[in-house]
Amino acid sequence: MSFRRAALIVLTPLMVVAACSDSKTPASSATSTSGQATTGSTPSTAAPTTAPPATVPAIPVVAAGQPFPADRCKANKAAGTITYLSSYDFAATASIVEILVAKQKGYFDDVCLDVKLKPSFSTDNYPLIAADEAQISSGGSLSEVVDYAGRNDAGFVALSVDGRIGIDALIVKDGQSTQLSDLKGKTIGVKGAITPSVAAMLKKAGLTEGKDYQTVLLDGFDPKVHIAIPEIVGFPGFKSNEPLQLKAAGIPFKLYDPADYGIPGSFGVLYTNSTFLGKFPTAAEDFMRAAMKGLADALADPQGAANIAVDMINANGNAAFLTPDGEIARWGAESKLVAASTTVSNLPIGVPDIKLLETEVKTYADIGLFDGQVPDLTTLVDTKLVQGVYDSSGQVIWPSK
Repeated sequence: MSFRRAALIVLTPLMVVAACSDSKTPASSATSTSGQATTGSTPSTAAPTTAPPATVPAIPVVAAGQPFPADRCKANKAAGTITYLSSYDFAATASIVEILVAKQKGYFDDVCLDVKLKPSFSTDNYPLIAADEAQISSGGSLSEVVDYAGRNDAGFVALSVDGRIGIDALIVKDGQSTQLSDLKGKTIGVKGAITPSVAAMLKKAGLTEGKDYQTVLLDGFDPKVHIAIPEIVGFPGFKSNEPLQLKAAGIPFKLYDPADYGIPGSFGVLYTNSTFLGKFPTAAEDFMRAAMKGLADALADPQGAANIAVDMINANGNAAFLTPDGEIARWGAESKLVAASTTVSNLPIGVPDIKLLETEVKTYADIGLFDGQVPDLTTLVDTKLVQGVYDSSGQVIWPSK
């Protein structure tokens, strides 16, 4: 079963044709690897040999506390404007907040990147990233990215995963159910599409979307409005957001947490497309370097990071449904979940843990998601790029000013 709202566009593969040189160099004028002309008694009438290919200078790596390499700066600037699409406006949430902090603190500028931030919604972004109309976006979970990727004709590549557990849950009106089976025949409201962990939880309970329950699109993002809609029994939400708002408003509800039903998950994913990653590898790496530095700052000072998000929300004119108190509470909750990821995995925060991700998608496939086929994460997840921005102690390798 697929929980996509709409089928992702299939892109015509981009064919890159490489040209090679057929120039010849006579043996009498060949040079050694030291660059000096060779000498000896071999006659100059020896057959000509193919010259070795020209050596392309390696782009310098970033060294902690050292100036950012000029050649690397030039390569990054060649990428032009890099557009980042957020998954939920400028909310203080994983895979958004680190970008906001990095932008506000000038970390992208420090590594010669021109980054443009655009507020958006996760399920709207997949076609835009696939078409390289934007280069980086945030997904709700790895399974969401996988589901929209399909056979990955779009060339999606997940670069980082902040949370190594699921964050979505199902919020049901008070008194409407005592167990999941009570939801059979009911209608669930969704913002874009039903979330992966919730879909997996319902499927495990024997409830299939379109057969045992229906979904309907919701307007807006206010859970206080949604829970009052008579046509729906409930809706998915993030444990760090909607439940906190309902509790603050004194509205009773029942929360079905997929983790309580043995459903693994992830949240806060930053992903790109293979076109951008292939053409501008240093720009992609240094974007993530800045993002991981922003994430470290956001974990060290959750309220400060939330305040940066609030400022950007206000500047964008969306303070009506994203409030200062709500964003401070949201990142206060999520930062704890992200920080707890270090107890789940020995990898630095943000580095994809392929074993956990494989368990996630296999669990979902085994209960019928992804059309029952276990996705191959080989091309869908880059486990090395973000690992490379950390040193052996788990600190982001950062240049001097």
